[in-house]
Amino acid sequence: MKNVASFIVIVLFSALGYAQNGPKIEFTAPDNTIDYGKISKSDNGVRSFEFTNTGDAPLLITSAESTVSSIVVTKPGGAIMPGKKGKIDVKYNMTAGPIRKTITVETNAVNYPDGRVALKIKGEVF
Repeated sequence: MKNVASFIVIVLFSALGYAQNGPKIEFTAPDNTIDYGKISKSDNGVRSFEFTNTGDAPLLITSAESTVSSIVVTKPGGAIMPGKKGKIDVKYNMTAGPIRKTITVETNAVNYPDGRVALKIKGEVF
């Protein structure tokens, strides 16, 4: 009986250790990817990654960048409070050809390793 009680206590404390408190970011885009599809060069190239802070603390987006100059990324300036929504705007340069790019977002979110989230855009400009 003593062993069973000890086991239950250990399981409960382990479960509490895995419960993460803090800000959490959840994107609405499937697989954190926006598919432009087949679009013409006349499209303005602006799309938005919408997200919600599903945690219990303010969410800070400290950085949102692409490694290529053909993408301009605009992040929220302030904290996103728990339960509130936000968006990260992405403007692609609309150069003819396939689109396969990644935007790295750095946050204080506890549900991603080191708070880093990879967002992707794909499609084709004709």
